[in-house]
Amino acid sequence: MEREPSASEAAPAAAALFAWGANSYGQLGLGHKEDVLLPQQLNDFFKPECIRRITGGGGHSAVVTDGGGLFVCGLNKDGQLGLGHTEDVLYFTACPSLLGCPIQQVACGWDFTIILTESGQVLSCGSNSFGQLGVPHGPRRCVVPQAMELLREKVVCIAAGLRHALAATASGIVFQWGTGLASSGRRLCPGQTLPPFLTAKEPSRVTGLENSKATCVLAGSDHSASLTDAGELYVWGSNKHGLLASLAAFLPMPQKIEAHCFQNEKVTSVWSGWTHLVAQTETGKVFTWGRADYGQLGRKLESREDWKLQSQDPSHPCSGPPKNMPSFLPCLTGAAEPGACISFEDRVCIKEQQTEEGLGRIKRLNVVVSFLDNLLYFSEPQI
Repeated sequence: MEREPSASEAAPAAAALFAWGANSYGQLGLGHKEDVLLPQQLNDFFKPECIRRITGGGGHSAVVTDGGGLFVCGLNKDGQLGLGHTEDVLYFTACPSLLGCPIQQVACGWDFTIILTESGQVLSCGSNSFGQLGVPHGPRRCVVPQAMELLREKVVCIAAGLRHALAATASGIVFQWGTGLASSGRRLCPGQTLPPFLTAKEPSRVTGLENSKATCVLAGSDHSASLTDAGELYVWGSNKHGLLASLAAFLPMPQKIEAHCFQNEKVTSVWSGWTHLVAQTETGKVFTWGRADYGQLGRKLESREDWKLQSQDPSHPCSGPPKNMPSFLPCLTGAAEPGACISFEDRVCIKEQQTEEGLGRIKRLNVVVSFLDNLLYFSEPQI
């Protein structure tokens, strides 16, 4: 007699993609521009189990599939969707000019998009008002992805902020372009000469990292970060919200966050929000720091003023108030992807195997995001 399979033996549920939050430009890919308060599932444009990456910008979203396809939707005023026009798009749509060109990663800035192909080439589209496309003599906007010819070495990681972008090459060199950080630097460091990479409108090597090999780059509103193969984290840019773990209001050059800030453990993964950072160490410990007035750091503060930059002992950069330094979150130790959800004023962190009512059993929370208040959510069934 054939027995019924037990619950543990039953076939796993299909993966699913959910979206919710601000939707003024159709960036949730649901076919309309109404804000969404509760998670809604997307089923229309591909099978969710083939999603590799999801990310978002000021009003647009992008998805990379396992097959290297790029799908985009949302705000397209400056051609940031790379579809050859400037009309907003309400459903995730394949980028026709990239068909047959497998994509590895996509990074969405405020009004531009940086694209990394599987072969290591970097493309860009959208606004170029601040040189954020890395094409110094190009038009003020580009509606079709164009190659950044000045990045001749194979690139392995890209990042995009408000008005700047970064790339890390296979040999560990970091390049930056776009003048967004320069504006903050001139305001916060009057009279100081800024390094060329802060004012460049084409890829310029980030100085101060010569003795390290970068494996990952990150960008937020007005800051940049680089993780090395030795597990060291370097940061630079605006320190308005204390996310650089420094006394300085602005760091024009990369500065390493000392190991004791992470309990003397190597950092293995880093994620950047608009004005905060999340890091995970080799033993799975999760640390958060930066702006916290909307609960971005996942920990309770004494008051809304606690996230603001405070003075500290300059002889020991991490001896200042813990609210401005990387702080350990014990409840997230071992989290599968603690920093996967990044948005302008909120963060969602779901631990591996956690059950979320109405969303099923989660194996992996594989990304999210927008610089506005919206979230895209990919759940992969627990196996």
